[in-house]
Amino acid sequence: MPQGQPNSVPEDGLTTRQRRHRPLLAVHTGEMKGKSTSAFGMALRGWNQGWSIGVFQFVKSAKWRVGEESAFRALGRLHEQTGEGGPVEWHKMGEGWSWARKKTGEQDHAASALEGWREIARRIENQQHDLYVLDEFSYPLHWGWVDVEEVVRTLRDRPGFQHVVITGRYAPQQLVETADLVMETSKVKHPMDSGQKGQKGIEW
Repeated sequence: MPQGQPNSVPEDGLTTRQRRHRPLLAVHTGEMKGKSTSAFGMALRGWNQGWSIGVFQFVKSAKWRVGEESAFRALGRLHEQTGEGGPVEWHKMGEGWSWARKKTGEQDHAASALEGWREIARRIENQQHDLYVLDEFSYPLHWGWVDVEEVVRTLRDRPGFQHVVITGRYAPQQLVETADLVMETSKVKHPMDSGQKGQKGIEW
């Protein structure tokens, strides 16, 4: 894709403008770090365009506040106060999902992941956000907690103009085939190979 130009143009009856402004389903998978970071970079660009951003973190601990979360929550407050950018919502599975009417103690992770997906599907049907980041969502799909065919169908048939980015290893083949953009990270070298643990400002 030299200078951002497509290698070929399909005969699909669409104009260049129509083809350029279609909503995308992106999948960031692979074994190396950077999948979520790239997705949050896309969300940052979307926020700058005034889009409504919805982040849904699966698997990651609710106690672990990553740098992107603090930054996006601050951007959400900035939007509320000044109107700059777009609204931001950030939800983590370990918190019991903030929309739940009743908070409980220990929840079954599979049931919690499914409830999270059900809420996302409702929001997609209502066209609630312009860009969804489903962080580490490939794991509930890989583990069978959430039905892959249902997810693919919902995302494929989503109404309006809604971008979706899914991150995590082991992305199911059905999801990969349905996506418009698929990125797979691979490791060449990593500090952990020489015994170095993750560090502030790099991993969180």
